[in-house]
Amino acid sequence: MPHRRPPTAITLKDLARDLGMSVATTGRAFHPGAVIAPATRARVLERALALGYRPNALAQGIITGHTRIVGVLLSDLLNPFYPEALARLTEAVQQAGFNVMLLVASPAQPVEEALRLLLSYHPEFIIILATSLAGEAAGACQEAGTPVLFLNRHSADPRAHAVICDNRGGAAQVADHLIDGGARRLGFIGGQPGTSTNAERAEGFRARCLARGLPPPLELEAGAFTYQAGYDAALRCLGGPGRPEALFCASDILAAGAMDAARLRLGLRVPEDLAFAGFDDIALASWPSYDLTTLRQPLRRMIELAVEWITRSARGEPLPGGIERIPGELVPRRSSARPADTVLETPF
Repeated sequence: MPHRRPPTAITLKDLARDLGMSVATTGRAFHPGAVIAPATRARVLERALALGYRPNALAQGIITGHTRIVGVLLSDLLNPFYPEALARLTEAVQQAGFNVMLLVASPAQPVEEALRLLLSYHPEFIIILATSLAGEAAGACQEAGTPVLFLNRHSADPRAHAVICDNRGGAAQVADHLIDGGARRLGFIGGQPGTSTNAERAEGFRARCLARGLPPPLELEAGAFTYQAGYDAALRCLGGPGRPEALFCASDILAAGAMDAARLRLGLRVPEDLAFAGFDDIALASWPSYDLTTLRQPLRRMIELAVEWITRSARGEPLPGGIERIPGELVPRRSSARPADTVLETPF
């Protein structure tokens, strides 16, 4: 059956008829920048409140070109970092006077298709979180006149603007920490191949190991940023000869899975037999059962810059291009403690 408006709903035409005004004049009262006498605006708004009329914000936004919608596109909700980041981003965007429209691209749905669907709702801005776009899709945003910001990822398109953690520098800090703790055989478990975050963390870790005079770390791709992927990858890289003395995982959730595999399946002690470090500093990292050393992403600053980008664009100011890299912070915890600093292992 076709959708029908509830019989009690008041339309703009109903409101205009009740006031004895034209629809155009009545509609202007709901646009802050429209030319209308203050007394007329006050009369329209007062009567609208009395009758229970609510303007269609989306329809008005499409007409004016200012929907106040920030579209957020992501494709990974299994990594706990992204729900945490999404909650904080949504709060900050709403405090700035905008609304968030979230679209999650499923594994069976191409990201480009999800983007086209998002564009059909006429967002004023789009933030790409935890996914990448092909050049054609980025071009579709430009053609629609919709500014795009990459957050925690970056595009190969040099014109695209991105705000990210300094992944290479952060991974180098982790390498220094593990090496300074006495580890000489290091390993790296990556998440999703082809993502900028994964590649940069691997590059930064590898380069610092070589710069410190150590052999290249043992590297293994888990295939995804998930607990199970980390668990399975650890079984593959820790079960044979030449086991590393310290393992850096490209995300905390990977490290949690890898640590459980090491302790519960392989009987290794953490950190006495094997030190661990992750990346992100999600809530789980500080749980006593993991107490995971990690590189804390500067999420607050990244979101501040994203909101600043939105507000500057809304004012018509020129937007920056390129990539802004924000340094992270190393958070040492028990999973990588030096032998002299270790205590009895916390029960799991």
